[in-house]
Amino acid sequence: MYSSNELKKGVIIDVDDAPHIVENTQAASGGARGGTTTYHIRCRNLKTGQRVEKSWRAGEMVPAADVEKKPVQYLYDEPGLCHFMDSESFEQFPLSHGDLEWERKFLKDDLEGMRALYYNGAPIAIELPPTVALQITETMPAVKGNSATSRSKPATLETGYVVQVPENVEQGLLVNVDTRTGEYLGRAKS
Repeated sequence: MYSSNELKKGVIIDVDDAPHIVENTQAASGGARGGTTTYHIRCRNLKTGQRVEKSWRAGEMVPAADVEKKPVQYLYDEPGLCHFMDSESFEQFPLSHGDLEWERKFLKDDLEGMRALYYNGAPIAIELPPTVALQITETMPAVKGNSATSRSKPATLETGYVVQVPENVEQGLLVNVDTRTGEYLGRAKS
């Protein structure tokens, strides 16, 4: 069980007897005279992909979904499907591109720390590590002397995802990206 104030992005809860992942949380406090805080949650059904908005008052308990997490390895991509392998049982399974809309932006070979979420014995989603190191394949040339400015430029990563990076970052560089927000975190150690 989660208290309503613990519902953050990535938490998996049970809504109407189906697992949902929290995508966004907003807290709204009541007006004057001791109004209570209400948490407005946008979540996605992990089985159907349908997005739902729910609200809970502060302190209300929300049931956790009964999901099992197992380490997996990304194998390959084909039209409409991504294929994975359970690292413990070596069973292979596909998930549709529609189910992995956000996660596909960060999937690459040899990505460590990835887990599959199993609900009733079947894989329904992928949980990425908090950060991934990806190579910049295309960006404008670095501007010499601009390391002190806070301006940014777009950079295309090896997965095709475009992220904003500082002006002094060059093509071919390995960078860390936050998989929850999609933001540039800094240069990765090679």
